[in-house]
Amino acid sequence: MRSDEFPTLRAKKGLLSGRAKRKPVRKIKKPGAQQRMLPAEREQEIVSQSISFFAELGFEGNTRELAERLNITQPLLYFYFPNKEALIERVYQDVFVGRWNPMWEQRIVDRTRPIKERLTEFYQDYARAIVTYEWVRLFMFSGLKGLDFNSRYLQLLRERIFGKIIEELRAAYGRKPIAEFPLTETEIDAVWSLHATIFYLGVRKWIYNMPVPDNLDPIIDMKVRIFIDGVGAVLADEGPRAT
Repeated sequence: MRSDEFPTLRAKKGLLSGRAKRKPVRKIKKPGAQQRMLPAEREQEIVSQSISFFAELGFEGNTRELAERLNITQPLLYFYFPNKEALIERVYQDVFVGRWNPMWEQRIVDRTRPIKERLTEFYQDYARAIVTYEWVRLFMFSGLKGLDFNSRYLQLLRERIFGKIIEELRAAYGRKPIAEFPLTETEIDAVWSLHATIFYLGVRKWIYNMPVPDNLDPIIDMKVRIFIDGVGAVLADEGPRAT
């Protein structure tokens, strides 16, 4: 055997014995490959992206496009949420119910402080929760789509906020409590007028694309002062005085 054949033989023996060095195989990630997440992380990612997706496109946006944005398959999306309605309900719970602060109700009824101060603090904090791109646009799209977001949330406001505000206004202006004289539609509309001006700040910014100051506190302070200055005249015609 020729000497120049030895390297070839040695190489063959090395391959057969498994001692030959091999280059490590590099895994190539395919474009659009799903990122591994824990189930809870994946679910929250779907919800977060759904909030942004529906706020941008409205509830007509389809789940196929949503899945593409999430970089997952549509079947995987339906693994976490069996249908679009279930996903929309989760969006409602996260954006509208999840941002509700129980402390708001306690602040409103704290009679150790003037009613104007309480209402100003409440609406300033409330505005920080709702005057956002997602909240305002989802609320508007819900109404246009005919979903029940609006009616459910507005009922929540009426039961847990409006009644308390009216009760406190009556106490401040020496009128009988609700237990002795029921709420009137005029009183409810009076509170609606204040509430609507706060929400409209978000409509101006996120629907009409009009400039709105980043700091809404001075504007809200002004709106509450206007409301307080005028509501006394309304209450004067709405029920008997406390005795």
